[in-house]
Amino acid sequence: MYRLDMTVVLNVLSQMSRWTRVESTLAREALAEFLGSFILIMIGNGSIAEVVLSSGKANNFFSTNIGYGLAVMFGIYVAGGVSGGHINPAVSLAWCCLGRLQWRRLPTYVLAQYLGCLCGSAILFAIYHDALDAFDGGFRVTDPIYGNATAQIWASYPQPHVTWQNGLVDQIFATSFLMIGILAVCDEKNLRPPKGAIPAIIGLLVMVIGMSYGFNCGYPINPARDLSPRIFTAMAGWGSAPFSHRDYNWFWVPVVGPHIGALLGALIYQFFIGNNWGHSVTFREQVLIVETMVPPEMDAGDFVKTATITKETCNM
Repeated sequence: MYRLDMTVVLNVLSQMSRWTRVESTLAREALAEFLGSFILIMIGNGSIAEVVLSSGKANNFFSTNIGYGLAVMFGIYVAGGVSGGHINPAVSLAWCCLGRLQWRRLPTYVLAQYLGCLCGSAILFAIYHDALDAFDGGFRVTDPIYGNATAQIWASYPQPHVTWQNGLVDQIFATSFLMIGILAVCDEKNLRPPKGAIPAIIGLLVMVIGMSYGFNCGYPINPARDLSPRIFTAMAGWGSAPFSHRDYNWFWVPVVGPHIGALLGALIYQFFIGNNWGHSVTFREQVLIVETMVPPEMDAGDFVKTATITKETCNM
């Protein structure tokens, strides 16, 4: 009887596996980007929620940097094998410009990233709903200069002394550093780490950027990570304030800045590093070289032997 029941269970699981399998490669990539971005918000913004809602008693800004670094790491680990784990529209745009992602796939990637961050924002709100009410009495405040403000859990807001011009420069250069680091660890000709370590290294990179450039406006460096949660807060009780903050002269900065920064970072890396590697001779080119040097009297067996030796030399 037990064996029969297990057989039924296995058959059901097998059927479910077939029913839920997505055949489209692009759809699978979109699902991966969605889930990776969802994880990014759940862990990263969750670490911010603990700091804000506990008034700094549970955690602090240092723990937020660690939390966001780990959020990026786990998001890439989850999505990386399927889609590359961009979880950032600015990174996807730069990848297209570098010819590493087809332009026709870009809209799907970006949409999945924005939707993943939006859904993550909603779930995070549900988890901390009671804590929010206990903290602000149900009166949602946006501007961080007020002690009961909570909108900064989801989106970035600048320090009072930071102008939009300064914020834009901050986002451009912080994201350019992110892109330079990503290209460096993904460059097979550079000191590329083991493939499984790349997400952890990028997570450490994000953590370091937060420690170095988080003071001005919280280092969003990701348009989806900032705009989607901002849209959610506008719908979930904070009204128009998340967009009208500073007379509508801030919300666009964490969207435009990272896109420019990612392209700038790609340009800098390619100019200084990526385009300056020595030309590596392929096996086919080696065979052609050997072929031109083989005397007419050499038989086919000797030629194959020579070509094989050449290939082994190339792979040393």
